[in-house]
Amino acid sequence: MLLVDQIGSSHVYATDDPEAARPGNSKITTTLGLVVHAAADGVALGAAASTSQTSVQLIVFVAIMLHKAPAAFGLVSFLMHAGLERNRIRKHLLVFALAAPVMSMVTFLGLSKSSKEALSEVNATGVAMLFSAGTFLYVATVHVLPEVGGMGHSHKSDATGGRGLSRLEVAALVLGCIIPLILSIGHQH
Repeated sequence: MLLVDQIGSSHVYATDDPEAARPGNSKITTTLGLVVHAAADGVALGAAASTSQTSVQLIVFVAIMLHKAPAAFGLVSFLMHAGLERNRIRKHLLVFALAAPVMSMVTFLGLSKSSKEALSEVNATGVAMLFSAGTFLYVATVHVLPEVGGMGHSHKSDATGGRGLSRLEVAALVLGCIIPLILSIGHQH
C-alpha cells in the first residue's frame, strides 16, 4: 500500500518527469485509446464466436485474456501516476472492462445467421476479423515501432541522433507483412 500512496502523491516525482508535463486531458485520451483497443478485441471475439470453428474461438479468447490483465494494470498505474482519484479510476476501469464484452455481443449479433444471409456477398466475419487485426497493426506501427526505433513518441531526433529503424529492421518488417500474403496464395476455403 505504501507504493500506491507514493505513486498517488505528487511530491515523489521531479519536475523534469515527462509524464508530469502531460496535459490534464491525457487521462481521458489514454483511457479512450485503451477502450478503442478493447472494443477491437471485442470485434475479434464476436467474429470468432460467430464461426463454427472452435479452434479459432479458443485462440482469439486466449489471446485476449492473456493481454487484458496487463492492459488493465497499465491503465490503473498510469491513472494513479497522473493523480486521479480512486473513484474516477474505477469508472475508467469499468468503461475499459465493458468495452470488449459489449462489442463482442454487438459483433456476434451483427454476424448472426439472419445478418449473414443479408451480407452473403461479403464475408462479414472475415471483414470483422480484418478490422480488428488492422487496429492492432495500427497500434504496433504508430506507437510501438517508434519506441523500438529509439524515437519515442516525440517523432523528433534526439541529441544522440536517433535515426529510427535500421534498414534491416525495415526489411524484416516488410518481409513480415509479405509472408502472410505469399502463404495465402492458392489457399481457399
